[in-house]
Amino acid sequence: MADSLPSLAFLGAGSMGGSILRGVVASGIHVDGGITATNRTTEKAEAFQGLAGVTSIALSDRPEGNAEAVAGARIVLVGVKPAMVPDLLREIAPHLAADTIVVSVAAGVTLQTFADVLGADARVIRSMPNTPSTVRKGVTGLAAGTAATADDLTLVRRLFQTVGAVVEVPESQIDALSTISGSGPAYVYLLIEEFTKAAVDMGFPESDARLMVEQTFIGATALLEDSGEEPAELRRRVTSPKGTTERAVAVLQDAHLDRTFADAAAAALARARELAAGA
Repeated sequence: MADSLPSLAFLGAGSMGGSILRGVVASGIHVDGGITATNRTTEKAEAFQGLAGVTSIALSDRPEGNAEAVAGARIVLVGVKPAMVPDLLREIAPHLAADTIVVSVAAGVTLQTFADVLGADARVIRSMPNTPSTVRKGVTGLAAGTAATADDLTLVRRLFQTVGAVVEVPESQIDALSTISGSGPAYVYLLIEEFTKAAVDMGFPESDARLMVEQTFIGATALLEDSGEEPAELRRRVTSPKGTTERAVAVLQDAHLDRTFADAAAAALARARELAAGA
């Protein structure tokens, strides 16, 4: 069914895994067989108790909880810290069904790491969600392992579409994607910070400056989404010939904003490659 998902297990339903779990529940999509979530502590597990269709397990109370969770799951999301992934995979490997789809939400952990523990036949998909997924406005990159089928990818795409948009890429592009959609929200927040400072310097109180700037960004992106127009076209509509906006945009262009963004993305990508190499 297009409006349903198979049984899900979230191992390590922390910040990102928990957001995806909540997105699935909030979307109203039917999950055949329900959702099981595991966390190390009772406190973290309690955060998901009471959610419709969710069984939340504290590993401190049920040490075999991860094995129990994956035994009945068609899709298993691995959301523990990257350094914990190999041990977790060794723990769950004997309990995975042949058709289980294992989805990594662990940043920087390669598909090869999963294959090394689970075997080359394991159906693994690597994901890279971003923080706006917590408000169901995210972008998630998906890279499928060689054993994952087209149907597997369709199911996982449907899962992540409950928290935003999905882009399918080869694994070699995952780091590049992280510099755009992963790091990108920080670039936007920096622009908002600096624009707010400019408003304060013009004499506006901090509260008014924040309101004007933040709502301008929110409104501009909402208009972009609603209109279906290209950003350049919407910019042209605001930029009257010989007007105030034209003068301001000229200053930004003279500051080589295009090169600055390209350099920022390149710096982030270089660091991602250093981290992947263990530097």
